[in-house]
Amino acid sequence: MTVLLINPHLVVQRSDPFTTGIVYLPISLAYVAAYLKQVGCEVEVIDAYGENPEQAYQHGQFMIFGLNEEDILKRIPQQTGIIFVYANQLTNHIATIWIIQVVKKHYPYIPIVVLENTQAVTGYALRLVAQEFYQAGADYILTGEADERSYQVVCALAGQDTIPISLIDGLGSVEFYNPPRKKIEDLDRLPFPAWEFFPLQNYWHLRFAHGPQMTPRYLPLLTSRGCPYPCKFCVVPETNQQSWRSRSVKSVVDEMEYLSKKFCVFEFHIEDLDPTISDERTQALCQEMIHRQMKVIWKIVAGTKAETIRSDQTIDLMAQAGCRYISISPETGSPRVLKLMDKPFNLQHAVKLVNRMNRVGIRSQACFILGYPGEIKEDLEMTKNLVWQLTKEGVDEIALFIVTPVPGSAIFEQFHGYQSLSELNFTPTWRSDFQGLHRFRLKLYLNFLWWKFRYHPLKILIQPFNFLRRYFETKMEMVPYRAMKLMWWQWRNRKHKLTTQSVPFMPMGARL
Repeated sequence: MTVLLINPHLVVQRSDPFTTGIVYLPISLAYVAAYLKQVGCEVEVIDAYGENPEQAYQHGQFMIFGLNEEDILKRIPQQTGIIFVYANQLTNHIATIWIIQVVKKHYPYIPIVVLENTQAVTGYALRLVAQEFYQAGADYILTGEADERSYQVVCALAGQDTIPISLIDGLGSVEFYNPPRKKIEDLDRLPFPAWEFFPLQNYWHLRFAHGPQMTPRYLPLLTSRGCPYPCKFCVVPETNQQSWRSRSVKSVVDEMEYLSKKFCVFEFHIEDLDPTISDERTQALCQEMIHRQMKVIWKIVAGTKAETIRSDQTIDLMAQAGCRYISISPETGSPRVLKLMDKPFNLQHAVKLVNRMNRVGIRSQACFILGYPGEIKEDLEMTKNLVWQLTKEGVDEIALFIVTPVPGSAIFEQFHGYQSLSELNFTPTWRSDFQGLHRFRLKLYLNFLWWKFRYHPLKILIQPFNFLRRYFETKMEMVPYRAMKLMWWQWRNRKHKLTTQSVPFMPMGARL
């Protein structure tokens, strides 16, 4: 039988194409495809977004980009025996639900399994919202790392002599749920992601991604998995149990060489949750790339813990090895709010780090969270002051997110007022205090631009030229381009509507 993997559409909040609508290449799903292929499964992939990213449908306050119902159904192979639907990002939830509804309506006899994305802060813990998937027609949810677990599910549903379906680690259904206990400790034994199953040319043609795209082609990397920190606003402590595991330096550089030869890619976006936990490993990785004379650009686009980059020597080695962008996450300028978040962070180390990155030509991003429970006006002023310090030292861009309750985060149950999980993005208009936080956010962005022009005028002056030639050194150069393209496709497809069966939001008490 054929194992079918489906990557869902891209969902954009119509009122905010700047903060929503971030495009991620589905690297965890590419790992699943590679593992299933390695063990002998017949694998097919439908990338519901990537196969037609310019086609859009209006659905209430959202635009959904990708394939229509007919497109999806005609791509399902006749011999399909099981379908895995990848719950890639929380904001794409309504698209994931819609795909399950459509497929189950036309193929009621094919088991549907929803896969959890454990390696992104934009993912969500499926066990907490499992009833929505079951109501839509899913038969199972698979939590934890899906590489090996997905094959166990395939074998069990095929009737092979293996683990009974009800005992598979991390698997859940209406009748049972087994929490994921095991983690893959030796990541080197996994095959490289099977990108040959995905429409890479379509993604590259967009010229926008999660990280700033400088060259015509790029690919993401996962050099490690998990994160050891307990931040209360984040889903990762739930999906990774505060565990961090890394691949060997050789494995990572081997993959870069392989992808460069196979796909002619020389720009890599590191999507690890926390890639620099081991400073010794970071230096060794850089030294191996230098030793092999790798002519590549690489960027830490999903963020990393600033204190784990321990010295100027590490930054210098990273620059020498081709690193051109690092995102860090101070989250707030207030030590009091950091304690509320349960996030350890050395604010002054971040300032020194940004200064060094500026000196060696590594572009930097600092991410902040606004509106955390318990935050007051004085805390916001401290955040503003930290942004000023970082800008003076040379930070290239900031990202200001209004906190939203991710299923699986410690603060999930502290928020109410949203109707759909797709509303849980970083522009949560449903929050009663949204307008005040949004005004503060806009003013701080304007202050940042003024401070940047004051202290580093050349950086501001070069950005329009980077925008025009689509040579994006920072996300703030790329995001307006992405928003412009999304709005154009939205206008061009303004008559297209997408209707779905109503799936109400699961009440807080209804848990698996």
